[in-house]
Amino acid sequence: MVFARGGHDVLLWDQDEAQVRKALDHIATTLPLMAAEGLIENPGAVTARIRGAPSLAAALDGVGFVQENIVERAEPKQRLFAEVEGLAPRGAILSSSTSAIMPSIIFGGLASRERCLVSHPLNPPHLAPIVELCGADFTAADVIERARVFMAGCAMSPITVKREIEGFILNRLQLAVLNEAFRLIAEGYVSAEDLDKTVKDGLALRWSFMGPIETIDLNAPAGVADYLMRYGPTIRRVGESQSAAAPWPDTIAQTLDTEMRAAVPAGKLPAATEWRDKRLMALAAHKREQEKKTGR
Repeated sequence: MVFARGGHDVLLWDQDEAQVRKALDHIATTLPLMAAEGLIENPGAVTARIRGAPSLAAALDGVGFVQENIVERAEPKQRLFAEVEGLAPRGAILSSSTSAIMPSIIFGGLASRERCLVSHPLNPPHLAPIVELCGADFTAADVIERARVFMAGCAMSPITVKREIEGFILNRLQLAVLNEAFRLIAEGYVSAEDLDKTVKDGLALRWSFMGPIETIDLNAPAGVADYLMRYGPTIRRVGESQSAAAPWPDTIAQTLDTEMRAAVPAGKLPAATEWRDKRLMALAAHKREQEKKTGR
């Protein structure tokens, strides 16, 4: 959906044909919903650009950009890209959606690894525009730039990860919050429900249109330097206490699952996911409208 709305023809392939059919059904359902929120125009034209391919070779015939989205393990990705390398055109960019695996691990064994990088989106990528572009030391600079231009042309918001690091930027930030959240819940400071309320009714309101650095820049009369002069010692002290804290216990999974399944039974998770996507569509439409009005 992301690439097709950018005007590109898209071929889908999976070793399980049922997954392609499932994806096409999801696309046919989702694009009209996005159009209703004003996020795309002419969903029929976007849908027409997407089709399944009967084989990996057919999917790669004549393409300019390859996006892999298989299981989050290095070995299967390495095996797949070894096959992809021999089938894709020499000029095609090879990209992985991995959430955490460094590109040097995935692509290091390829002969044409200079054209390879990670393009890590946020789920669901057709509603959340961020995409992290991370190359390895062997990735050509022009490949990063071509990928950045390509993603921007598909209405994504690309960032460049300057040096490869496990988890990249988004997930390292998210995992820092999750690690602290797990400890606060496990040690009895707050319930999962109230932890979520703290974020969605607090931090996330500001962070939905400002980043954390922008936020603190506006939270002191003279800007970020003034903020750090006032609160820097507290930030360091809390950070040191977090670093020294014991890891959250393995029992946290059961603790959280018990609380969350009481709120949303397992059978209602698909409906909850649909609710999430509709809320994200509305939020994306609101942000787009505000950006048109304010210019930022």
